Amino acid sequence: MIELVAVGEGVGRERLESLAAELEGTFRTSCRVRDGVMDARFAHNPKRGQYHSTAILERLQSISVNGSSRLLGITAVDLFVPIFTFVFGEAQLAGNCGVASLYRLSEEHYGLPADEDKLRDRLTKEAVHELGHTYGLRHCEDWQCVMASSHSVELVDVKSARFCGECARALKS
Repeated sequence: MIELVAVGEGVGRERLESLAAELEGTFRTSCRVRDGVMDARFAHNPKRGQYHSTAILERLQSISVNGSSRLLGITAVDLFVPIFTFVFGEAQLAGNCGVASLYRLSEEHYGLPADEDKLRDRLTKEAVHELGHTYGLRHCEDWQCVMASSHSVELVDVKSARFCGECARALKS
């Protein structure tokens, strides 16, 4: 099972329910939305004005119920890890927790008009990507595979929301 939880304010239940439906189809498993919102203020770094994604992962791990299910936090805050300016998300490799952020996936972040369809597509790709890591998948060399590394929103846009053949086989095994 996959569970989704809002991390911080700004992520509506409707968005999470829509994402849950997409993830059920991709992973062929049940996906549900947890009630409530996990506070993210503890992960805020005032010098950077961002939130440390690894700290959020650790908190998600502490509230996960079952090691066999996956817990994916969805947030509207800007995430970072110390070695990068920002990240779209982070996950435990072969673990059970991940986090994905809407912040840099939205057109408004780039001074453009809101585009709900594009945001939904980008979030789905990022959620599938992070969950792929929890199933043990690493970054893929195939730029169209959802497991391709994305260091810009343009790279998120050009990749598919699906696994390439090699990643799909690895996921099944």
